[in-house]
Amino acid sequence: MSTIPSPPQTDLTPLPATSPTRRRRPRAAPVRHIALPFGSLLLFLLLWQLLAASGTWSETLVPPPAKVWSAFIDVSTTHDGVRGYNGTTLIEHLGISLRRIALGAGIGIALGVAFGLVMGTVGWVRSLFEPWITFLRTLPPLAYFSLLIIWLGINEEPKITLLAVAAFPPVAVSTTTAVTAVSQSLIEAARALGGSRWDVVKDVIVPSALPETLTGIRLAVGVAYSSLVAAELVNGLPGIGGMVKDAANYNNTPVVLVGIIAIGISGLVIDGLLLRLERAVVPWRGHV
Repeated sequence: MSTIPSPPQTDLTPLPATSPTRRRRPRAAPVRHIALPFGSLLLFLLLWQLLAASGTWSETLVPPPAKVWSAFIDVSTTHDGVRGYNGTTLIEHLGISLRRIALGAGIGIALGVAFGLVMGTVGWVRSLFEPWITFLRTLPPLAYFSLLIIWLGINEEPKITLLAVAAFPPVAVSTTTAVTAVSQSLIEAARALGGSRWDVVKDVIVPSALPETLTGIRLAVGVAYSSLVAAELVNGLPGIGGMVKDAANYNNTPVVLVGIIAIGISGLVIDGLLLRLERAVVPWRGHV
C-alpha cells in the first residue's frame, strides 16, 4: 500500500521586519545657519575696528564701531536736552520713511500688477506701453526727481511719486512676462469648460502668474528702498534718508553709518516678511 507523500515542510517563521532607514537631518545644520552669519558679523566688526585703529584714515572718515554705537544711542534717546536727531528719534525717522515707502511703493505695485495683467492679455496694449515702461525702468531716480519737485513742490508729493515710479516697472515687467508664459493648454481647457474671459483671468492666469509677480514685488520694494535717500534729498527731515543726507552735510559720519545700518536692517526684515508671504501664498513654488 503506497503512502501519499507529505508536502515539504516550509519555514513559516516570519522574517524580522526591517524598518526603512530614516534620514535624519543633521542637527548641526540649524546651528551652522545661525553661526555663520553671526561669525561673519564678528569678523566684519573686528576688521572694522582694526582699520579704524590703524590710523590710515581719520575718525571723521572711518569712525570706530564704539563711536557709531554711541551715535546710535544718541539718536535713539534724549541726551543733554536734545531729543534724537533734529528733535526726532531714530525709530521715528525710520517709521516716517517706512510710511513713505509703503504708500509710494504700494501705489507703484498696484499699478504695476494691473498694467502687467492687461499687457500680458491684450497684445496691442503691450505693444503700446512696453517701450515706455522699459524707458522708465532704465532711468535713475535722480534723473527725474528734480522735475517732480518742479511739478509737485517740496512736500510729500514728489517723494511718494518718486517711490511709486521707481517701484512700478519691476512689477509691470515681471507680471507681463509671467502672464505671457501661462500655458495655452490651460487657457483653452478653461474656455472649453465654459469659463468666461474673467474666469480665465481669475482662475488660470492670476494663479499661474502669481509666483513671478511676487518676485517682482520683492524687487520693487528693493528698488524703492534704494531710492529712499534720493526721495528725501529735499525737505526729507524727519526721515531716515533725510537724516543721512543732513548728517553728511556736516561730516557726521557716525550718524550717517547709523542711518545706513538702520536702512539695511529694516530692508532685510521687510524682504524676509515678503519671502514668508510668498511661501504662504504660493507654497507649491519649487515643488512642482
